[in-house]
Amino acid sequence: MNPSEYIINEMNEHMRLTQACLDTLHLDILKAADICLEAVRSRHTIFLFGNGGSAADASHIAAEFTGRYQLDRKGLPAICLNADPAVITSISNDFGYDQVYARQLDALARKGDVCIGITTSGRSANVTIALEKAALIGCHTIGLTGREGGEIVSLCNLSLIVPSQVTSRIQEMHILIGHMICHLVESRL
Repeated sequence: MNPSEYIINEMNEHMRLTQACLDTLHLDILKAADICLEAVRSRHTIFLFGNGGSAADASHIAAEFTGRYQLDRKGLPAICLNADPAVITSISNDFGYDQVYARQLDALARKGDVCIGITTSGRSANVTIALEKAALIGCHTIGLTGREGGEIVSLCNLSLIVPSQVTSRIQEMHILIGHMICHLVESRL
């Protein structure tokens, strides 16, 4: 395949998946935004976490909440749990990497907060363990995943499953979904 064909194929696949997400996730994106909006209105915190590209997405979405997305407004309480290397390495060293997010939620989260776990496979152990902890605390749990959804589907109040097997495509939709949630929250405050 020549470079031009590659670009055309990639863009067409992106558009096809965007349409599939519109068809299957529209109402769930609205529900996720409503959950986040209610939490922010009641002075609760949104926690986000993931690994690799999903960690970058968690950080990106948290920044949109705490800084701004499109509107000038007061910062909203959102924390990315994979942002502090000292915390991540100390918990990983002392308790194991599987506990890196659950341990932070145990220290920081309270009933009524929102925990958004991001994993393209739905099977990342540290994300699933954190979502279990979040449920025990009484947090609202939202999963951003792909493929068949994985283990997190049964752990979340709401799961947004991108209908793709391709990690990069799933990540593209996760950031789009995160942006839409940020906009729907900040535009209704």
